[in-house]
Amino acid sequence: MSKTSEEVFDATPEGREPELKRVLGPKLLLLFIVGDILGAGVYAVTGTMAGTVGGIVWLPFLLAFVVATLTAFSYLELVTQYPQAAGAALYTHKAFGIHFVTFLVAFAVVCSGITSASTSANVLAQNLFGGFEINGWMGLPGQGVITAVAMGFMLLLAAINLRGVGESVKFNVVLTLVEMIALCIVIGVGFFVMSQGTGNPGEIFVFNDYQDKGMFLAVTAATSIAFFAMVGFEDSVNMVEETRNPERIFPRTMLTGLGIAVLLYMLVAVSVVSVLTPTELENIREAEGAALLEVVHKGSPDFPIDRIFPFLAVFAVANTALINMLMASRLIYGMARQRVLPHALGKVLLVRRTPWAGIVFSTVLALGLILYVTSDPESNIVANLSGTTAFLLLCVFTVVNVACVVLRRKRDPNRKVFFTSPGQLPVVAALLCAFLAGPWVGRNVIQYQIAGGLMAIGVVLWFVTWLINRRTNQGQPEKEASGKA
Repeated sequence: MSKTSEEVFDATPEGREPELKRVLGPKLLLLFIVGDILGAGVYAVTGTMAGTVGGIVWLPFLLAFVVATLTAFSYLELVTQYPQAAGAALYTHKAFGIHFVTFLVAFAVVCSGITSASTSANVLAQNLFGGFEINGWMGLPGQGVITAVAMGFMLLLAAINLRGVGESVKFNVVLTLVEMIALCIVIGVGFFVMSQGTGNPGEIFVFNDYQDKGMFLAVTAATSIAFFAMVGFEDSVNMVEETRNPERIFPRTMLTGLGIAVLLYMLVAVSVVSVLTPTELENIREAEGAALLEVVHKGSPDFPIDRIFPFLAVFAVANTALINMLMASRLIYGMARQRVLPHALGKVLLVRRTPWAGIVFSTVLALGLILYVTSDPESNIVANLSGTTAFLLLCVFTVVNVACVVLRRKRDPNRKVFFTSPGQLPVVAALLCAFLAGPWVGRNVIQYQIAGGLMAIGVVLWFVTWLINRRTNQGQPEKEASGKA
């Protein structure tokens, strides 16, 4: 009987899992990175940032870009030296060799991706029904219906992911183009208003201390918030085993993606400040995702863009969720191959050559998280989980930057070097990431509680994995065909 695409390839003739299919070239990789960075972040945080610093809302975006770029240099140095799918966890393991620390880093990254994707799915459902309501097609349903749609969307993502990274990234191309169009609409509306002489372009350089923090603390707090909108570039390193010639194309492509994202963000920030009054900027702080919709609603009263914009936002958050779930499943696959997670989670479909076990595992976690975050209708879901995601990734980035310094000292002098972060930039990046993760930036204490709870689960899972490895005597990572780890 002939085999189907749903059959799982448990072992090659040599007893090894097949490698992932390399389908990403520079163009698809660039759209992957840009789409991941743009995503839901700019919709979720722009209003909160404007309500913190006022007219200079573009400045935190710029500062977050600087911190992200410094960390990206470290990622590029490491991914070109170790082109394997496990990303931050692999670099941590290579640098320190402590399985417990490696697992915590891997678990933090997985949780950040799943948390972001789950929140995006919930926001997607809210925007979808919000668009129906604005257009008068139906009333806003109850939370149970919204939650069911969010969970159904996660199952759809799993199906796309299982079909193959080529199909997933092609879907990402469509979503990325749509979300770029949405942001360009916001930018166009803002500059149209300024061209008519009815905007507030003079407010762009005005700092409004709405929360009496002082300029330094307010900008620092806003930068920490803005960092959630800049993350995503790190997901691409988990696609390295599905990228053609990664050592050559990764550096230029990742830095180009970051540059495109921050340019769009700063133009969006200028448009928001130019259209909305200082009073409106202050009041929009607590309105999740309402800042950009308010800009197009106020700036184009003769064109019903507010009836269309919610559906464009749906595409944006869908893209974020897709890429986060791609990242999480590939990271689980990579860590299973390294024996940090149970080896069963590294299973690959025979024909499609996609990591089906990692996809199923991450989807189940996402579905559980959606149920959890929607259980309390009074909580600020987007703000708390986006802040938790940023906090977890800032901690991971701190470790990665330190690992870059350690591995640079261990580097074989005879090994070819494709990219090196300039000078002591990894040290500077580590200090900046650690600073933005601290309580002095005004982060809500609940974000630390959520992160602490997730990491407590991680400790339990690490112990279970350790027991499995010990009992089956499979504690060592798999060797490559060349015999090198």
